[in-house]
Amino acid sequence: MTSPEKPAQPGGKGGQSGEASDGTLRRGPAPAAGIGRLMGGQPTEKSMDFAGSAKRMLGILRPERALITVALLLTVASVALSVLGPKILGRATDLIFAGVVGRGFPDGVTKAQAIDAMRKHGDGKAADLLDSVHFTPGHGIDFDAVGGVLFWVLLIYVGASVFQLFQARIATTVVQRASFRLRQDVEDKLGRLPLSYFDKQQRGEVLSRATNDIDNIQQALQQTLSQIVTSLLTIVGVLAMMFWISWLLALIALVTVPVSVVIAARIGKRAQPQFVAQWKTTGKLNAHIEEMYTGHSLVKVFGRQKESAETFRKENEDLYAAGFKAQFISGIIQPAMMFIGNLNYVLVAVVGGLRVASGSLSIGDVQAFVQYSRQFSQPLTQVASMANLVQSGVASAERVFELLDAEEQSADAAAPAEPVHVRGEVAFEEVSFRYEADKPLIDGLTLTVSPGQTVAIVGPTGAGKTTLVNLLMRFYEVNDGRITLDGADIAQLSREELRSHIGMVLQDTWLFGGTIAENIAYGSEGASMDKIVEAAKATHVDRFVRTLPDGYDTVIDDEGSNVSVGEKQLITIARAFLAEPEILVLDEATSSVDTRTEVLIQHAMAQLRTGRTSFVIAHRLSTIRDADVILVMESGRIVEQGTHDSLLAAEGAYARLYASQFAAPVAGA
Repeated sequence: MTSPEKPAQPGGKGGQSGEASDGTLRRGPAPAAGIGRLMGGQPTEKSMDFAGSAKRMLGILRPERALITVALLLTVASVALSVLGPKILGRATDLIFAGVVGRGFPDGVTKAQAIDAMRKHGDGKAADLLDSVHFTPGHGIDFDAVGGVLFWVLLIYVGASVFQLFQARIATTVVQRASFRLRQDVEDKLGRLPLSYFDKQQRGEVLSRATNDIDNIQQALQQTLSQIVTSLLTIVGVLAMMFWISWLLALIALVTVPVSVVIAARIGKRAQPQFVAQWKTTGKLNAHIEEMYTGHSLVKVFGRQKESAETFRKENEDLYAAGFKAQFISGIIQPAMMFIGNLNYVLVAVVGGLRVASGSLSIGDVQAFVQYSRQFSQPLTQVASMANLVQSGVASAERVFELLDAEEQSADAAAPAEPVHVRGEVAFEEVSFRYEADKPLIDGLTLTVSPGQTVAIVGPTGAGKTTLVNLLMRFYEVNDGRITLDGADIAQLSREELRSHIGMVLQDTWLFGGTIAENIAYGSEGASMDKIVEAAKATHVDRFVRTLPDGYDTVIDDEGSNVSVGEKQLITIARAFLAEPEILVLDEATSSVDTRTEVLIQHAMAQLRTGRTSFVIAHRLSTIRDADVILVMESGRIVEQGTHDSLLAAEGAYARLYASQFAAPVAGA
């Protein structure tokens, strides 16, 4: 089985795509040659459905319901213990205060007698204060009781920390698993998207969604999910304890909640569009950087460094502006909430002091309430301050969901047919195809290729040559008619089955980061080293590999920059040779090699084509003289077909193409 060197760009050469009858391009150029797009407009931003996107983002956690339930129970236990702590600690304060007060009275009298004596001496307010204190005259601080209370407080806080530790571990597991599945879903989706989707998207933009945006979603979930749940439970627990201690003070504390909610909502509403703009601009900037890096040689050749730098500056400034606004606006939430929390603290302290003075509350209860007021305002502030992370994560989630919701290529047949033995007979029966509904490209094309025939396809740019091959590979589906392989409609075959019988060598080579041997064996899993060397010798790869220090173990970098363009093409040809497919597609496969190497490759290709059906797309007519059939295409139609000699004798379209190529050198001389 062999895979195409690189998903073929529909239509023309050099990365151009979308051949039309008038020779114009139907879609933008491939990323590596996309200089023409650099100064163009970007897609308009869609309005954002925050609630829907947020709900769907949480939906990716659904498979982890069991772990989430355990984490929730641990959170409840941790919060319950944390909330209980101040109340018990207030008991220690009361014991200490009672000891200090009791030590100031003579032994042998009762508490009631001591308070009556104070009232008789005119200390009524002090008597009211001490009336709620449980002291024993003549007795000092009960350190054993205080120690017992502190011991229980210690156990409570240790227990809360342990529960929180396990909860954090489970939350991390849940988020990491969800992110893993999301990345897998995106990877699977990219495999199901039609080639037309990538024709309309910048490669850096797609990469940004698959990497940066998913990382941002993971960060948002990791930093906010458990914290928001903890904060909300803390608010509920603290509020319950506050009402238990004093309903009046609790109502005072609640007064600030609506104010906090309104302020956070208003600020968040202003910040959200900025987060959307921030991540969309990030995608645009990544697309520009990736495009410039891939085509940096072309940028220099045409002297477009200044324009490229200006585009980068503009996109960078847009990202700075959007990021600054998003972070600044959302950052206002925390100081605003802190200000409201401090107002609440002042109100509680003043009213609580008055209640202690009147004897309605003990000092320990007021101390606990002050702690609770801090605990009450803190989670409100935390929830509000996490708004920027939540908004940023939802903005990224929407971009990822746009990718996941993109229209997919048509599914394979429910019960795909599988040819028992592929001989290589290919037939186009009244095939019509168009990239755009109102602009026909191929219309009513009929062609039959016998097994073992070599069919050369020639014609001017935009004639539909590469589109014909893309339809055979099912990179695109025909609009009308059908294409058959040995009588079986290829639409009834699975794409994997169909492409396993087709080897493809493109003008635009593709090598991955690995050794030369691994690149040659890419389409032939498990191929032995002997077979690899045999294929390399047949395609004249062996001659330059032997000159390398590490031979076949030489590692090629991701861009293949440590081998020449011609050597990369030879490696891709060796890859197709080793795969031994029944059908070969050669899309200007020898255009990047020198004349001597081309002659050698022509001999190798002649051997490779023996007994195999071959489609050769060529602009150099000298390379297809020995083809069994030459098809001349114009505006999506076959206008001539025959052998090289018969077409020259006919003095038609082929003869004009041939004369135009070989007249140029003469004119130049």
